[in-house]
Amino acid sequence: MNDIVQPVHFKRHSTNFNRLKGGLEHQVGMAIADFNMIEHGDSVMVCLSGGKDSYTLLDILLTLRKRAPVDFRIVAMNLDQKQPGFPAEVLPNYLKSQGIEYHIETQDTYSIVKQKIPEGKTTCSLCSRLRRGIIYRVARELGANKIALGHHRDDMIETLFLNLFFGGKLKAMPPKLITDKGDHIVIRPLAYCAEKDIARYARGMAFPIIPCNLCGAQENLQRQNIKEMLAAWEREYPGRSRTIFTAMQNIAPSHLLDSELFDFNNFVFGQIQAESDMVFDQEA
Repeated sequence: MNDIVQPVHFKRHSTNFNRLKGGLEHQVGMAIADFNMIEHGDSVMVCLSGGKDSYTLLDILLTLRKRAPVDFRIVAMNLDQKQPGFPAEVLPNYLKSQGIEYHIETQDTYSIVKQKIPEGKTTCSLCSRLRRGIIYRVARELGANKIALGHHRDDMIETLFLNLFFGGKLKAMPPKLITDKGDHIVIRPLAYCAEKDIARYARGMAFPIIPCNLCGAQENLQRQNIKEMLAAWEREYPGRSRTIFTAMQNIAPSHLLDSELFDFNNFVFGQIQAESDMVFDQEA
């Protein structure tokens, strides 16, 4: 995914921009409320990569905190992976200029990934594992009990199809999860936000975007293929992504095949199933 921000198509603080900003703030506020992501006294570490998504997440959380009914701390964290040419001064300069509490963690995961992964192979899996361990450690050191990531609605939909097509699972990204050790809760406040709206917002805000040189050029990634497939569907059937996302919130376990989610072996005559008995469901 290319995070390079293109020229601004509407002025910051114009009517269109304010409408976009208000919409994103509403969606983030809804996600936080629906999944009880942030509570009074929380310390939220926002993972800031330098891409459009994490900039938008940090900016909106800071805005919502000003009028939130609960008090919580926000600290931005960036992991400098020592990628060649990485402009290490960009994020500290931006965060200082905005008066935001932050921490820059420097770990040369780039060299590890390049050493372990053969040329031409995708680096995401190893890179993610290394980053995850470092992020959890830093959150503990900073006293943060919540870790906020910048994944949005499109990321969740793409993950659903990646697992469906290549993993044999009906599984996406959860809006909220507890880490394996139970030390932290990971939250995704942009869960209801569309990537195109985030991109427009980032352009309007003129965030100093830093592209990822480690994996950004890997055009053969399966996620990119899924993204292109969904974009083609959206062009042909506008609104399809929103419908897919709605379906992810409207699960009918008795109409799937997972016997751990629904007890197919012990039906009781006369018992009404929650999803009704539409044996001959009409085609959509």
